[in-house]
Amino acid sequence: MEIEGFAQFVAVRYAELARTAYLLTGSPHAAEDLVQSCLLKVMARWEEVDDPMAYLRRAMVNQRISLWRRLQRELLSARPPDTVASDPTGGLADRTTLVAELARLPKQMRAVLVLRYFDDLSEAETVGVLGCSVGSVKSQASRGVARLRALLSEPAETLETPKVRRSGQ
Repeated sequence: MEIEGFAQFVAVRYAELARTAYLLTGSPHAAEDLVQSCLLKVMARWEEVDDPMAYLRRAMVNQRISLWRRLQRELLSARPPDTVASDPTGGLADRTTLVAELARLPKQMRAVLVLRYFDDLSEAETVGVLGCSVGSVKSQASRGVARLRALLSEPAETLETPKVRRSGQ
């Protein structure tokens, strides 16, 4: 089999490989990585492979088992790991909460916080964008950060959803 045969094989069997990888990993992104890395390995040996599907399935399983073993060794070691593993959804949940709480702030305060801390503009640059005084930017930033801290420290069940003003109200 030559490289054209490899490309044709991938075109025909990719969905099946991705499905198997998804079932092994439980994540679409990890599955994609697993399939791609195994396809790269088999591409170098393509002409030596008799049964490509069996070879690739075995390669995916072996690679995934190796990862599981590495993770198990890290989790079961007597020493704590050098880095703390974080919840992969934590950042998304925190970001979603932060965006929701930003929506609860007055528009000017929200604009100052976004320009100063998310867009990383200086006070002078923020003044130029908003057309207000430096003192206003400083006070809005200070009050906004304090309000966000207060809002984010409240228990989730006590938080209200932001009220939407409709025209005519």
